[in-house]
Amino acid sequence: MNKVSLRSLTFMLLIAFLVWSSTFEACNARRGKHWRQRTASASLYNKKGKTYGSSKHNHNGGSSKPKTPPEKVPLPPPVPTPTDDTPSRTTPAGKGYSSGHSSTFNVIDFGAKGDGITDDTKAFQAAWIAACKVEASMITVPADAIFLVGPISFSGPYCQANLVFQLDGTIIAPTDYKTWSKGLLQWLEFTKLRGITIQGTGIIDGRGSSWWEDSPLDDPIDDESKLIVPINNTKKENPKMPIRSELGGKMPGIKPTALRFYGSFNVTVKGITIQNSPLCHLKFDYCMGVLVHDIAISSPGDSPNTDGIHLQNSSEVLIHSTSFSCGDDCISIQTGCSNILIHNVNCGPGHGISIGSLGRYNTKACVSNITVRDVIMHKTMNGVRIKTWQGGSGSVQGVLFSNIQVFEVQLPIVIDQFYCDKTTCKNQTSAVALSGITYERIRGTYTVKPAHFACSDSLPCVGVTLNAIELKPQQEIYRMYDPFCWQTFGELSTPTVPPINCLQIGKPPNNRILSDHDTC
Repeated sequence: MNKVSLRSLTFMLLIAFLVWSSTFEACNARRGKHWRQRTASASLYNKKGKTYGSSKHNHNGGSSKPKTPPEKVPLPPPVPTPTDDTPSRTTPAGKGYSSGHSSTFNVIDFGAKGDGITDDTKAFQAAWIAACKVEASMITVPADAIFLVGPISFSGPYCQANLVFQLDGTIIAPTDYKTWSKGLLQWLEFTKLRGITIQGTGIIDGRGSSWWEDSPLDDPIDDESKLIVPINNTKKENPKMPIRSELGGKMPGIKPTALRFYGSFNVTVKGITIQNSPLCHLKFDYCMGVLVHDIAISSPGDSPNTDGIHLQNSSEVLIHSTSFSCGDDCISIQTGCSNILIHNVNCGPGHGISIGSLGRYNTKACVSNITVRDVIMHKTMNGVRIKTWQGGSGSVQGVLFSNIQVFEVQLPIVIDQFYCDKTTCKNQTSAVALSGITYERIRGTYTVKPAHFACSDSLPCVGVTLNAIELKPQQEIYRMYDPFCWQTFGELSTPTVPPINCLQIGKPPNNRILSDHDTC
């Protein structure tokens, strides 16, 4: 073989080796890419597992917002996608679906039919009893089903902590008057629990029309309605008719709240819709650590006393990103409430956002550190309101109403210390003391009166601050009035539109020091 042929053969072998080497590397590279993807996915899953439900929410009235839920990761069904709001679920035990992250109890597995006709109350109760024994377990109410559930209590205090009620279907209330006997104060109740979350895309429907069609005989009338006088001086009176159920019997006079939490710690309600409650839609009594967000509350604007959210003797409460349309206060803050932050909510129709009424039947009321900001109100009776009864005691202090947008609101700013939802009320000298009330950036249109401050003769309102108030009249069908002030003292930080010159600057000349009976 000559030298040229040998060189050619060597060159051809080298080319063949390089081609083979390149193919081998490409194959290994592709295999390595898939392996790296699987590793990254597993790492993400483990990371999510470590932080599953570990985030902490700010309930102290601060400005921090709940974290945005993380992206979805593959989890074994039917466990929902974990979010920063979801309590930790780490106990794999109990009857029902079990995984490495939770125990799930589907109401269907306990006999619920979900046909909207069969009474599923016992099935819900059985599912709760089973879930109650397992820490961080979940009850599921599946979508695309309607569950008829009567009055029921999901109660502790011996339940394990951090239970989750995953509501994706619809729960409806019975309209048979026999179910309600002589009347009950609540329909769905959660009591004495440590960590309870109600979440999902489902609906709680109280079917309230069976209770409040026409006008109930004994329903109180909002006192501010006396300030709203049609131009022709006539008011439409609803006929006083007893309410009948679908089976022809008279519904009891005591009407239930749709969803109530009592004596519980770390309560979360998110995502769901509550509609057509016979009375208040959502109530918190004696609760500490409450988070409500991204829910919808809905009932007709003329449905009587259908408050959206009612807070009483509760603290560390955060409500945001929620819409209300109802027949009474969108949010009502009662005695014993402190450290409440409400922001980014829509209200209308309804009676606005109210502190009170407080001090009824000569009782002592204590409310402090309340912030309501970034709210839109549309065609409500009131905007932001404080209402107290004569004869009460205690105090309301440290209240901020900020950045409230009002559209065709009858009475945007109200303090009424002569509140009375009856025909007549007795004049009394004692009162709930109001101090440190700030209104800033209240803007929009009104149809009756821009501001109404009616404070106690014996205990005037002090520290009322007005800043950047711009309210313009929008004539509709009501008589319109100038701003009104009585025994109201504070300061105008900026000029107001319209001028609220009736506010008295400084402190009252006989500024009475609160007695032990008054202080909280």
